[in-house]
Amino acid sequence: MTKGFIFDYGGTIDTAGRHWGKVLWHAYCRHEIPVTEEQFREAYVHAERTLGSQPIIKPDYTFYKTLETKLRIEMEYLMSEGYWNVSEDEYVRSHKDILEDLYEGVRQETSHSREVLTKINAGHPMVLVSNFYGNIGVVLKEFGLDKLFLQIIESAVVGIRKPDPRIFTLGVEALKFNPADVTVVGDSFYKDIVPAKKAGCKTIWFKGEGWTDEKYDETIPDKVITDLSQLL
Repeated sequence: MTKGFIFDYGGTIDTAGRHWGKVLWHAYCRHEIPVTEEQFREAYVHAERTLGSQPIIKPDYTFYKTLETKLRIEMEYLMSEGYWNVSEDEYVRSHKDILEDLYEGVRQETSHSREVLTKINAGHPMVLVSNFYGNIGVVLKEFGLDKLFLQIIESAVVGIRKPDPRIFTLGVEALKFNPADVTVVGDSFYKDIVPAKKAGCKTIWFKGEGWTDEKYDETIPDKVITDLSQLL
């Protein structure tokens, strides 16, 4: 029996198990940004590395501001590399349209997640473990999720990043249970399921659209879900 839960944030609570790279790429397609997926992937990786190595995202940034910044870095890369040739007005319009599109999708998905998590929290304490930029507390408050978690373990704060199993051990310690009594729920097989298993926890893989088409051994997680409500 599970006594407590550890949840991932990005990809699990906000995008229904879909990798953020894919979520962004589909938005670029919807808004007819004329770049290839390979070019987009370059820009996505560049933005992630930039945000991971430089303190661009401030502790008071909302998710809206974080997403706005991430999109700007991606789009500036696409323009600087000559992949996307547009006027300033076209860039500003496309940036705004994609930002609003993505934010509305996240707002709807987190609303669904909040309903599920509220029900789970009625009977089980929960901790959040996330690779994030130091502003996850502000983001949780933005989406009405800030009262649900006993503690937040954020990579930028604790200095440990997934897939290091020690970050899940910190979550287990916050719950004050044995690892075997804790279930970790996450969308990333590599960053959530494998290290959580190494930390001694049970695991539930939220299987959605991945960054690659790689196949995983689905006997490793204790359960596989395709919608957060299946936890109920």
